Amino acid sequence: MNYAIGDVQGCLTVLQRLLDHIQFDASKDRLWFCGDLVNRGPQSLETLRFIKNLGDHHPVVLGNHDLHLLALSYGVHPGWKEDTLHDILIAPDRDELLAWLRQKSLLHHDPQLGFTMVHAGLAAHWDLPTAMRLAHEVEAVIRSDKAADFFQHMYGNQPELWHESLQGWDRLRCITNYFTRLRFCHPDGRLELNTKGTLDKASKDLIPWFAVAPRANAALKIIFGHWAALGGVTNVANTFALDTGCVWGRKLTAMCLEDGVRASVEASF
Repeated sequence: MNYAIGDVQGCLTVLQRLLDHIQFDASKDRLWFCGDLVNRGPQSLETLRFIKNLGDHHPVVLGNHDLHLLALSYGVHPGWKEDTLHDILIAPDRDELLAWLRQKSLLHHDPQLGFTMVHAGLAAHWDLPTAMRLAHEVEAVIRSDKAADFFQHMYGNQPELWHESLQGWDRLRCITNYFTRLRFCHPDGRLELNTKGTLDKASKDLIPWFAVAPRANAALKIIFGHWAALGGVTNVANTFALDTGCVWGRKLTAMCLEDGVRASVEASF
């Protein structure tokens, strides 16, 4: 079986209880992690080690907290007071863990199962080939000797609308924001990255990214995390929200891709 799992964010004990609950069998089951493996939770180092040691046949996509960890590792950001990443940065296996993380993708697509996984979302005008191409652009820089420069320029909310004519760091930042920070959009697809709450509390001129119409990727079955306030519910076909707020004391959720059945365990630290 294939199980997609929401944002773990350093909550290894909860993840292990979830794996026990679904009777995960490492010899035949495969786990999909939709990003934000680390940060804010109490066991970021242990979580990173555990998921790395599962092996590369368990797909992982990068979330904004994972990218933030990589930026800290290059010394290009001072960090946030809520970060729980210090243990990773001083660990004896730090370089090995971070090298592994740098090889992870922004998008994972499985044509046999028919699912596409990202951390936050997709721009409305990206079809699958476009999204894959743009993900590869950013991944190539993260894996290159220009990674430090990328992370130095990664932070920021501009440009707020994707266009193929974007160049340089603006282009890469915009792509990264759609993949890893997207929640609400304006009706024309412009990013609104400061609004993070529930749908009913948002300004009336904002809509969730998966409700933008027309959406070139509407036929894709998209797994995503990042947006704990949704509580795992979108009410939009082919969109599967899996961040159910584990790090905020709520639940960690797995969805079986073969039958769509979800399983959750309560968070406890």
